[in-house]
Amino acid sequence: MPIKVSVVIPVYNPGQYIEDCIASLLRQSLPDDEYEAIFVDDGSTDETPELLDRLAAEHPHMHVIHQEGSGWSGKPRNVGMAAAKGEFIQFVDNDDWLGDEALERMYNYGVQNNADVIVGKMAGKGRPVPLELFRKNRPHANVENAPLIDSLTPHKMFRKAFLDEHHLRYMEGRRRLEDHVFVTEAYLRAENVAVLSDYLCYYHVKREDASNAGFQRFDPVGYFKNLREALDVVEKLTEPGPLRDRLFRRWLRNEMVERMRGQRLLKLPADYRQELFDEIHKVVVERFGPGVAAGLQPTQQIVAGLIAADRLADVEEFARWESGIKPSGVLESLGWENGNLSIGFTAEYKSGGEPITFQADGGRDLLVPPLPQTSLDAIALLGADTSAPLAKSKVDLVVRERATAAEFFQPVELTREKVAVEGREGHFRQVLRATSQVDPLSAANGAGLDAGIWDVLIRISSCGWTKSTRLGSVRSEEAGRGRGAAVVGSPAHLVLPYWTDPHNNLSLDVGQQTNKISYEFAGLAPADVTMTTDPERLTVAMPFHAQGESEATLKLTNAAARRSVDLPATLSARSTGEAELSAGLPLGELVDDQWGLELILPSTGAGKPVALPLALDVSARGGAVVKRRAAAAAGVAAKGPGGRSPARRLVDSTIFRRAAGRLRRALKK
Repeated sequence: MPIKVSVVIPVYNPGQYIEDCIASLLRQSLPDDEYEAIFVDDGSTDETPELLDRLAAEHPHMHVIHQEGSGWSGKPRNVGMAAAKGEFIQFVDNDDWLGDEALERMYNYGVQNNADVIVGKMAGKGRPVPLELFRKNRPHANVENAPLIDSLTPHKMFRKAFLDEHHLRYMEGRRRLEDHVFVTEAYLRAENVAVLSDYLCYYHVKREDASNAGFQRFDPVGYFKNLREALDVVEKLTEPGPLRDRLFRRWLRNEMVERMRGQRLLKLPADYRQELFDEIHKVVVERFGPGVAAGLQPTQQIVAGLIAADRLADVEEFARWESGIKPSGVLESLGWENGNLSIGFTAEYKSGGEPITFQADGGRDLLVPPLPQTSLDAIALLGADTSAPLAKSKVDLVVRERATAAEFFQPVELTREKVAVEGREGHFRQVLRATSQVDPLSAANGAGLDAGIWDVLIRISSCGWTKSTRLGSVRSEEAGRGRGAAVVGSPAHLVLPYWTDPHNNLSLDVGQQTNKISYEFAGLAPADVTMTTDPERLTVAMPFHAQGESEATLKLTNAAARRSVDLPATLSARSTGEAELSAGLPLGELVDDQWGLELILPSTGAGKPVALPLALDVSARGGAVVKRRAAAAAGVAAKGPGGRSPARRLVDSTIFRRAAGRLRRALKK
């Protein structure tokens, strides 16, 4: 069978961190004879070489190449490419790992769309990853119609014939940004780039010891020398104009302006801060025309202008103000509507705990940072655009899986509101009012949410700030009342919105990953239970929502006799939208005993029942009653010689008398 994908992994002293990488490769859904993994050991001095040799001996599709240390990832990647036999090559770092179906899905997607490069959705565990790029699948992407330039790490799949045709190889030696040079040229030469966003393909991991190469402090002179090489590729393969300016803007924004903002700048030692600023200033003056900065957001334009004017002190002053800017949100409403979790919220930016304000100036809205007049004058002289494009402000609602850091945008309906500031004529704040419908069956870019804990965040983008915050700790009474679990889908599964400890933020428990559902049942009382005859059936009004009808199990347990009975049950939606649990009762098997009630929900499977605070007493002498479990336990302790508690409260009804009569007749047979 021809090899479809060769996975190339440069390796240098990864220690335990390579174990997750290896395990993910061995779990791939692609058959073993259709892919290979090539580990290129770049002079490791730990126990990794022996580990890789054992791996290769046990698995024929796992290979290892040992070489003397080269100092960086470029050479081992090139060596792996030369040895690769696959139609496509996927690059993986030894600290990271792949989704179980990543190779199969990316390969099929690339072949289907005749792509030279396939970019799979990434999750960052302690590391930033592109977000906008993965809002949706992009089967036919390029640098003009998609934000590809935001993703320049090498962790992608490339058609080997395409790499060979254009002699694409990594620069070698101890250097930075060799992946920027390689990936940028690949994007610009590719006939098609396919972006796969509906499956989490790549987990980009920050090591606990923060020893990833990308987290080490760099030499500014060498770093920006290497950055210029990426700019050289853009100049070589594009014409002067808007596209080149837009591509250059990525490096100006990410590698220069963002390093000069807020705490990222202020936490640097003063001497290193000055050295970094000097090198950034040189690149900005040497390589970027006015069209590059012009496309930045206002706050970024201000910083870029101050860099170009060689005004570090003003950059620092602006950074001190920006460091206090925080996103904020209020959860206004919460509830289930037709199987969707409706989340209503407001959002805005604050500084020092107070809302950021803007000034109306004729037909323009102005950003007015509280800076010294000298800094404001310098900004004005630079011609930086300080107008606030508030019509473009937006807020996203994102669900993020806690274990994997996978993030998915949810649909949002948004209105923008200007709220006057009392006592300051012409000044106002902008409040973003939004509602999002989270469908658990399609919230993961069209796929359902996997079992796990999903944290709910909002991400505000306005005036050059894009920051995220959790939602829920500040909420209305209406939102608090609307929180509740739901059973959705077919096959059905449980989704429980809950408040986290200790911060009271909103998270979703999908598939009963916590025991918090038991607290939802704490208020159940005997009044919520009805029993019928012909046939005997127990019905419980459950305090959560249901969609359609689904199967469940009601488990009856007699602790004293160490006996349990599993009863098939159904969950169905009432007209109120809440759930009703219904199960047949084999009363003949339950005579003269007390039974604790437990529920096995559709998402939990056998072996994970949830205790209900209810117990069922069945008596052969004329009655059956449902009571609170605590009361039932007390009744067991108080039983006298006759086996009946004087505190037992029988429900004297026609239903129970008729049921008891049938039980007596059954016992006489």
